[in-house]
Amino acid sequence: MTGIKKAFYFVLIVAILCMACDQDTGQTPEVEEPHDQEVDFLFGADLSYLNQILDHGGIYSVGGEQQDPYRIFAEAGTQLARFRIWHNPLWTAEIYGRETPLYNDLEDVESSIDKAKSEGMEILLDFHYSDVWADPGRQEIPAAWREIESLEVLQDSIYQYTYKTLKYLGSKGLFPEYVQIGNETNCGMLFTDAPENFPKLNVCEGNWQNFKSVTKAAVNAVHDAAGHSETKVIFHVADPENLDWWFENFTGSPSEVDFDIIGFSYYPLWHTAISLNQLESAVSRIKSRFAKDIMMLETAYPWTLEGNDDYTNIFGGQAPLPGFPYTIEGQREIMVSMSESMINAGGLGIIYWEPGWISSDMKDLWGTGSSWENCTFFDFDGNLHEGADYVNLVNNKYKINP
Repeated sequence: MTGIKKAFYFVLIVAILCMACDQDTGQTPEVEEPHDQEVDFLFGADLSYLNQILDHGGIYSVGGEQQDPYRIFAEAGTQLARFRIWHNPLWTAEIYGRETPLYNDLEDVESSIDKAKSEGMEILLDFHYSDVWADPGRQEIPAAWREIESLEVLQDSIYQYTYKTLKYLGSKGLFPEYVQIGNETNCGMLFTDAPENFPKLNVCEGNWQNFKSVTKAAVNAVHDAAGHSETKVIFHVADPENLDWWFENFTGSPSEVDFDIIGFSYYPLWHTAISLNQLESAVSRIKSRFAKDIMMLETAYPWTLEGNDDYTNIFGGQAPLPGFPYTIEGQREIMVSMSESMINAGGLGIIYWEPGWISSDMKDLWGTGSSWENCTFFDFDGNLHEGADYVNLVNNKYKINP
């Protein structure tokens, strides 16, 4: 017998003796339970289009049975409904050749919040401070504010608008649990095509102090309207790559703004500087650095490359991420992955953007139908599909506090 064989048999005998010892004493190796503690985490959905879709022929079903979409989302595990509000979105009626009703104005938002709360969901109200979409490259000034020339008047206008909106909702028993000040404010807000004398709020041009003073007025309005309630204030930036720069400037003196949650958009097909594998560490580091809760406010992923109408889809031309094909299973698994990354990093929640934007006769500024039906949680017959099951899969792994 060679030395190598002797060594092999010696190791084998020791292993057998060790197993025998365990059996003789009745001991079994201890297995760590990694997720045995309760976790505070919110599963959310932006449902801002639901009313408009329902008004224009959209039908939602579960197993072929037509159901109310607010109930569908609640029963699928949605704990937080996000709704955008525009200042005076006259265009949402004009595209139908009429004057009313408007969508994503106060009246429409009141209806949406009422329906969501009746299904047990909490509410995140997203102030765009615009008559139309606000995003990193587009922050249009509401028509009613375009003649403002002093910072003080703008501060008062934002305060009064925010305060009156929230007080009205509160009078109806619909006060939101979370309030978002601006939408994807990477370069600030209220700066697109600004008149010459309008206060400068573009932070990409260095106007941090003006931006802080205006957003501070909005935050004060939230606190004054909320009274003693525990409504949380959120600021929102697109792409986690921008969080360090933005919040370093925003939280620096002078004029610190009181807020509770760092919010960010993360569309992994677009925001590629931080990969899925890096998401957990990036979120954990930001949370620790700024000592704030952190939430993913927008995300989505396609479940198919096909379309269900003539409105060109936003996602579909990009290659799928490795391991996450454009299938229902691929969509579900990437949502599980991102949710687990957020939970492990100590994140507060994750919100899917417009998972109910199915094809219908609904119109927006660019088309009729949906440019997002391949990213929803519904098949082309309006049936809830298994992409929405990511909530249950994550809940089965972690003890999520309701």
